[in-house]
Amino acid sequence: MLYFCLMEVNDDLVDKLANLSRLQFADKDKEAIKNDLQKMIHFVEKLNELDTQGVEPLLHMSDNINVLRTDEVRGSINREAGLKNAAVHDDQFLKVPKVIKK
Repeated sequence: MLYFCLMEVNDDLVDKLANLSRLQFADKDKEAIKNDLQKMIHFVEKLNELDTQGVEPLLHMSDNINVLRTDEVRGSINREAGLKNAAVHDDQFLKVPKVIKK
C-alpha cells in the first residue's frame, strides 16, 4: 500500500513552493492556490484506499521499446547543391527575412 501523510497547506507552504519554483503570487491569489493544492493532496491520498499488494511499479504505459536505426556515416551535399532550391541566396548563403526586431 502507498501511504501519504496529511499535509497542511498554509501560506508558508505556498511561499516556499513559490520560492522553489521561482514564481511570484499576489496575496489575493494565495487562497485559490491553497485550495487547489489541498484538492491535489486529497486526490493523491485517495490512493491509500487501493490495495496495491503485489502490483509491480509501472515505468512505461506499454511494453514497446524504442527501436532506433544504427548510425550510418554518409556524405553531405556541396554548397552549390544546397543553394540550388533556395528562393533567395547569394554565392555562399541562404537569405531569409529578418525575424528579430530591435
